[in-house]
Amino acid sequence: MSIAIYAAAAAVLSFFAYRFLYGTDTPHIKGLPEVPGLPLFGSLFELGSDHAIVAQRWAKKYGPVFQVRMGNRRIVWANSFDSVRHLWINNQSALISRPKLFTFHSVVSTSQGFTIGTSPWDESCKNRRKAAATALNRPAVQSYMPHIDLESTVSIKELLHDSKGGEIDLDPRAYWQRYALNTSLTLNYGYRISGDKSDSFLQEITAVETGVSHFRSTSNNWQDYVPLLRLWSTQNKEAISFRERRDVYLDKLLRILKEKIAKGTDKPCITGNILKDPEAKLNEAEIKSICLTMVSAGLDTVPANLIMGIAYLSSPDGQRIQKKAYEEIMKVYPNNDAWERCLQEEKLPYITALYKEILRFWTVIPICLPRVSIKPIEWQGAIIPAGTTFYMNAYAADYDAGHFSEPHKFFPERYLDVPDGAGTPHYGYGAGSRMCVGSHLANRELFTAFVRLISAFEFIAPKDPRDQPILDCLKSNAVPTGLVTEPKDFKVGFKPRNRPLLEKWIRESEERTKELL
Repeated sequence: MSIAIYAAAAAVLSFFAYRFLYGTDTPHIKGLPEVPGLPLFGSLFELGSDHAIVAQRWAKKYGPVFQVRMGNRRIVWANSFDSVRHLWINNQSALISRPKLFTFHSVVSTSQGFTIGTSPWDESCKNRRKAAATALNRPAVQSYMPHIDLESTVSIKELLHDSKGGEIDLDPRAYWQRYALNTSLTLNYGYRISGDKSDSFLQEITAVETGVSHFRSTSNNWQDYVPLLRLWSTQNKEAISFRERRDVYLDKLLRILKEKIAKGTDKPCITGNILKDPEAKLNEAEIKSICLTMVSAGLDTVPANLIMGIAYLSSPDGQRIQKKAYEEIMKVYPNNDAWERCLQEEKLPYITALYKEILRFWTVIPICLPRVSIKPIEWQGAIIPAGTTFYMNAYAADYDAGHFSEPHKFFPERYLDVPDGAGTPHYGYGAGSRMCVGSHLANRELFTAFVRLISAFEFIAPKDPRDQPILDCLKSNAVPTGLVTEPKDFKVGFKPRNRPLLEKWIRESEERTKELL
């Protein structure tokens, strides 16, 4: 009798030990290749800090779609252009929600709530996304072009001044972080940071939003996957610190807007329109979510793509691309009016192709924000159940040789003669029903900035070889475990093509936009 009891107890203990060491939130998915992993941690050690590269390598062995244990979470990874298209676009109604991750959702976001992009799908998320989509659709974005006129002019004027007319090499990062952030702040709050790139308020928002993005990363927070680690994690204290710092400026920005509305001195903006609309169906928490989204989005894809685009244009091959881009600008606008006309129209196919190739080549969010399925999805005979978490390896998909010829070559021409609506050109904005709602705005910001930059300057290599940029998509990232690429330090020479003409353009823009200051 005692032997039977011991045997039963041993069986029970073995069962729970196995569940503890190998159990996952989603059971094993039959028919889908699985990457073997260690007890408790799964494949976290093997994934290391370069998830995109490791998963891309696994895809050669297991196929483009496979399942991985990451701690107690079972993740389905997609690693090719076509597999992402099948799962994210063909099945977008099923793959519409987001998982909750401990560090970001339970620590960082307890005071201000979630951004639209990180919220699980529900009626509230649907309403917030609808409001944001209305405020960021093509007609709305066109009405924001005066603000893009102002912010791009400010950045280019400072580049001209700080480089002493091209004599001093400059790190372009701060100039274009402010460009994107001020655009977002103006559109959302009717408020812009009027100081230069060293303004303390600007630097605080930039530093905090960069830090917060680390907690949204799929690779930076092992405690999201192994609950046991939460008991002694130092990341909780760091996450709380960033949350508290972020609360200060988010509360300040919303308070300033409400005070201006009360005084009747506010300027038209997204949140102001919602606050003043008696029929608005968004509550205070939902309004904060939109504000949070606009601030964080202002420092995500646009600055990194702009900065790394400038880096590439300063390279030897970039000189060829610069030359062709400038020739195309002059061909379409022989009267030197591209500076102003780019605000009204996008009639430079080569510049459009250039920013699309930048978005593909740099893929500044290598692993997109995860999704959770709300309905079963089929992949090559395997039925992936509802409630499964999916990771898009956007880097592997954008460098898929089966879809892109010579994917490691920077080649804007690949996007010429491709009609609009011909399909998703890249996964720089994600894909499907939860892709970046601000993609139209981001594209206009990129187009305007590059038309003006290339019209204004010739980008040349820095005088000191040690200041040259790294031109590999992943190796250029100073923080490989971050959500968004943080370009490593580098400098570029900004040589004015025609300084008197550039100064004339700047004066005309300042005159047009003086009421926005």
